[in-house]
This record gives sequence, C-alpha cells and structure tokens, in this order.
Amino acid sequence: MPGIYEMYVKKHFCAAHSLKGYPGDCARMHGHNWMIEVYVRCRELDNIGMGIDFREIKQGVSEILEDMDHANLNELPAFRDQNPTSENIAKYLYVEIGKRLNSERVSVSKVKVCETPGAGSFYWED
Repeated sequence: MPGIYEMYVKKHFCAAHSLKGYPGDCARMHGHNWMIEVYVRCRELDNIGMGIDFREIKQGVSEILEDMDHANLNELPAFRDQNPTSENIAKYLYVEIGKRLNSERVSVSKVKVCETPGAGSFYWED
C-alpha cells in the first residue's frame, strides 16, 4: 500500500467575534489570538522531493487570513448568517484554502483552529 505525505503550516491572526445565542460571556464582543494549522496531503513527491512548497501553503493561507486579521469576524460575509465559532472558522478555512491549493497532486486534508493554546477544533472531510 502506497504511503501518504502530509505537510503543514502554522499561522496566526488576531480577530474579534461574538457568539449570538450563547448563554454566557462569549455573547459579548471579545478577541482572540487565533492559531491555525493547515494540513495538505499527497501521495507522490515532485522531482526535487517535495509534496508542495511550504511557501505555497503559507501564501494560500495568508490570502484568506488577510481579510480576517484584525477584523470583527461577525461582519465578514462568511459569518453573517452563522456564528464565527472555531468549528465554523475551521470549515471556512478548509474550503477557501482548498480552492487555492487543491490539485490533482495535493489536497487540503484538515484544518485546526485554536482560540486559546488549549482549546480548538479540527475540520476535515472524508
């Protein structure tokens, strides 16, 4: 059975959000230093031994985070009709980064989003 390579990058951004309908403090506007990890898989390496250049992953992630950094996430089009929870942010990043990186050779395999160093969410599709 052939193996699978999985590469990842870590990035961060700062943003505020509030959770509509939440029965506690998180219903009020507050901010996080969000940490994300984006994982990309492939089965074959290119002619120099890489699955995908880390710079390419970082660029794809940075393009998405540009609109999210130092923003009120509730005001972004992606979160006008849903709460910007770590779960929903992870799915959003998975889809949007996939649009930039997925090809016949590589695909985004999962995204991790952390609000704090000890609490976060993963999103992936089977």
